[in-house]
Amino acid sequence: MTSLRHTLQQTAINIKVEHTVFALPFAYLGLFLANKQFPGWQPLILVTVAMVAARTAAMSFNRYLDRHFDARNPRTSIRPIPAGTLSAKSVLIVGLVSLVILVVAAGLLNPLCLLLSPIAVIALSGYSYMKRFTWLCHFGLGFTDAIAPAGGWLAVDPHFRPAMLLLAGAVGIWIAGFDLIYACQDVDFDRKEGLHSLPARFSIATSLLVAKICHVAMISLLLAVGVLLSLSWPFYVGVAAAAGLLVYEHSLINPRDLSKIDIAFFNVNSYIAGVLFLFTLTSLYVGN
Repeated sequence: MTSLRHTLQQTAINIKVEHTVFALPFAYLGLFLANKQFPGWQPLILVTVAMVAARTAAMSFNRYLDRHFDARNPRTSIRPIPAGTLSAKSVLIVGLVSLVILVVAAGLLNPLCLLLSPIAVIALSGYSYMKRFTWLCHFGLGFTDAIAPAGGWLAVDPHFRPAMLLLAGAVGIWIAGFDLIYACQDVDFDRKEGLHSLPARFSIATSLLVAKICHVAMISLLLAVGVLLSLSWPFYVGVAAAAGLLVYEHSLINPRDLSKIDIAFFNVNSYIAGVLFLFTLTSLYVGN
């Protein structure tokens, strides 16, 4: 029992289970906006299961595929695989099982979700390779996370609506933006190892500028979603709050001082996801 508890604890640390808050609220956004009301318990539970499985698979494959790089990077050498608290094989098994759960949940939602599930599988298991080939890897991660709101939407409305595409684009460009910030702390290591990232290819200052552009685009896309769906005023309050949090996030970071990246990356971004979801729910309630 002690061994099982230890394995579960290390697995939770390995996949950073607490960071599911980044993507889960956006899957719920897609779910609720597509339905314009409470979608029912079955789709809500299935979307939750699919999202947790997807997040677990993505992190497991990332940790498995990057284990040799992580072992050589002082910042990541304490992660469970290089630290020896989890075996690479067990992490790979967790990732594969999570993919099976994701596909089953997608199939239980509707035929379109099942049909599209291979796209999610490929994105989740393959995005970690992008850093080996292109500095556009940040946008590959953004595309992977953009599947969350699209999947939530398609769970109850199996049609590619313009609002769904804009919402997915907003999430994708948001994720790409804060990954650009996060990648700044590994510039020297990435250059040494021949890994590709925008800050390693150009500069930290350029990366932070592109991140700002991404986040301006995110807010613009969210406003377009609100207009297309005729959402009521609380939604726009939520978007304004998210914009304020993004301004605060960028104020914490500059090319000469990256010491507050963890606050910007983990704390602020989790608040953004939660704020947008809560204000969107309020908007749907007020609108009805």
